[in-house]
Amino acid sequence: MRQHCALKHGILKEFLAEFLGTFVLVLFGCGSVAQTVLSRNTLGEPLTVHIGFSVGLMMAAYVAGGVSGGHVNPAVSLAMVILGKLKIWKFPIYVIAQFLGAFVGAAAVFGLYYDAFMDFTSGILSVTGINATGHIFASYPARHLSVLGGFADQVIGTGMLVLCILAIIDGGNIGAPKGVEPLAIGLIIMAIGVSMGLNCGYPLNPARDLGPRVFTAIAGWGFEVFSTAGHWWWIPVAGPMVGGVVAAVIYYLFIELHHHRDEPEKPHEEEEEEEEDEEDDDSSLKDKYEMITMS
Repeated sequence: MRQHCALKHGILKEFLAEFLGTFVLVLFGCGSVAQTVLSRNTLGEPLTVHIGFSVGLMMAAYVAGGVSGGHVNPAVSLAMVILGKLKIWKFPIYVIAQFLGAFVGAAAVFGLYYDAFMDFTSGILSVTGINATGHIFASYPARHLSVLGGFADQVIGTGMLVLCILAIIDGGNIGAPKGVEPLAIGLIIMAIGVSMGLNCGYPLNPARDLGPRVFTAIAGWGFEVFSTAGHWWWIPVAGPMVGGVVAAVIYYLFIELHHHRDEPEKPHEEEEEEEEDEEDDDSSLKDKYEMITMS
């Protein structure tokens, strides 16, 4: 009974950690986009958006890292399942927490900037057009991007994210100093943002993209958030999951599989104690032998 209660309490802690971590990520990330768009680029630019998402992920990892690992991304959680670092039964629980955290984070951004949204859009919330605001919350492709190109973009981008995260937390690699891992992970997003953001803005996270997208559909943008750009919405959901799995397999085959694992050596003191015990046994046997011969 106690074990069952402890298990329920443990998974609840992890659920809440993933929820809060994803909330922090979306609040800082989508908040930075909202400030840029709604101020018509007077209080923001692409670099400030990169900083917002980078710092958002870093803070999310600090918030949830010590409790749940700070995945805040279903693609990362799936990679951990593949590598045996997360129990498979926990995976759907993590995903639900991440989706809900992203949904609530988007709602918080909308509430924070509600008056600015109304002023910017004159009360008409749209995904396309000169006063479009749907892209504040979810990703939409550039005009040049094909479906295949978008899918490849998400596989490669998320693959690099997961690959680098695995390197940072790998105790058999150089890794990062304890407590500095979130900073290093935040810098990965910065690198991806400045090098791979042209096509669709590097969503790389099914929960971070789908959660806010569902919120916008409910909050007034309508079904257009799913139908725009040839029903683009599924690509930043499926692509990152594939990228996470591919990165996990590649990292395991190329790096983790080749780590040198030494068998644990016996402590020097234990060896000395064993030698002393053997000497004591020998001397006791010798004493017994002498006693028998004397009698």
